[in-house]
Amino acid sequence: MKILLISPCEDPNIKQQKSVMFPQLALDLLAGLTPPGHEVSIIEEEVEEIPLDANYDLVGLSCMTSNAPRAYWLAGEFKKRGKTVVMGGVHPTILPDEALRYADSVVIGEAEGVWARLLEDFQNGRLQRTYHDPCPSLDRYVSVKPRTGLKKGIFHVVPVMTTRGCPYNCDFCCVHDIYGAAVRHVPVTNVVRHMVDSGGRIFMFLDDNIVGDRRYAEELFEAISPLKIKWVGQASLSFVHDMELLKLARKSGCGALFIGLESVSEVRLGKMRKSIHKIERVGEAIQKLHRAGIYCFASVVFGFDEDTTRTFAETLGFLNRNHVGSASMNVLTPYPGTKIYQQFRDEGRIFTDDWKYYNHNTAVFKPKNISPLELIAGRIWARAEFTKISGVMKRFAANRAHPLLHFAINWASRRSSLDQIRDFPRIAAEIAKLEGRSPAERRSPDGYRYEDFIPI
Repeated sequence: MKILLISPCEDPNIKQQKSVMFPQLALDLLAGLTPPGHEVSIIEEEVEEIPLDANYDLVGLSCMTSNAPRAYWLAGEFKKRGKTVVMGGVHPTILPDEALRYADSVVIGEAEGVWARLLEDFQNGRLQRTYHDPCPSLDRYVSVKPRTGLKKGIFHVVPVMTTRGCPYNCDFCCVHDIYGAAVRHVPVTNVVRHMVDSGGRIFMFLDDNIVGDRRYAEELFEAISPLKIKWVGQASLSFVHDMELLKLARKSGCGALFIGLESVSEVRLGKMRKSIHKIERVGEAIQKLHRAGIYCFASVVFGFDEDTTRTFAETLGFLNRNHVGSASMNVLTPYPGTKIYQQFRDEGRIFTDDWKYYNHNTAVFKPKNISPLELIAGRIWARAEFTKISGVMKRFAANRAHPLLHFAINWASRRSSLDQIRDFPRIAAEIAKLEGRSPAERRSPDGYRYEDFIPI
């Protein structure tokens, strides 16, 4: 049987920059879970074209919320050509009934416990509408074969997953609902085997918090230290106060950590159940990362109810004062299935369910203290200011252990910011229409000047 697995892009006319794209693992895991005797092809639409007319027996589409509309369109095109379509991923897991309007079958949650059965059912003509194993075992070693010829990323990073599940249930996150509250682990021996088999030298742990279970993290770091590799991952900032674990992480090859700072508001930090509630302590933790030689890539979110027109400049000032190497600046996105989505829905603040706008760049709700267009423009402004060459150079001294990473990420972020400034009039016109402004209040796309909406 010939199987085609696809990761759709959001917009086929606007592709990401290949040089800094994050690696994906989900479809490679599916290929590894596929029993022998089947031919599997994988397409990432951000870097490859999709062969709509090729001869495949089964097509699998994996999507998040922002690329769900594209996935649905592709599903329709394949079904027009007589193909059977299966969908999975974050968005179909949260809204399986919606996905079933476009697909023949939907995998809810993780595929480990159901993929082989789905393929057998399809071959025997008894494909079910949904498949769901709420808590599959992660003990089995799944061989992930490196794909050759896929030119993506200047660092040639190999993705690794070691844990699933999250004990926290943050208002704006759906990980808890998808993977469950209990943290499950891939056996450390399997993680090491995967790294060795991949032939890679630089790895990215895709876990939401690589140090969420201290005992497991310690065992993992000790096991990979002899490999002499480099790795990056996501972690809670509080872990840097555990000096023993921090040193072990660095010894094992940790070069950079993606830290969920989210906000510089102490009120918001407290609401997010952060273990560090004082912003001064956050700054101290970042300095410890610098001293350990670990690059800090912070994630911040704009649009919380505490945010005002001052938040953008305050956030920018905090990042620069603490010499944060790079930052992902996002618009608060109330994803379906999250508490904040339901809250905003109940309050009548969400003005569109067109999922293509749920992309961290575009406001889909009415903020409390600023307008949606001020939120979009303010986020772009903060990102553009943060990545000015003067600021990047000032922060370089604290991040000189990783010069290529520092300049590559900031360069890509600046290019993206400038593209978004140029595209602001079109996006602003679309959002104003979705927001429900009267025709008299709306302008033509040329009338929405980016400079008029910077809330500074």
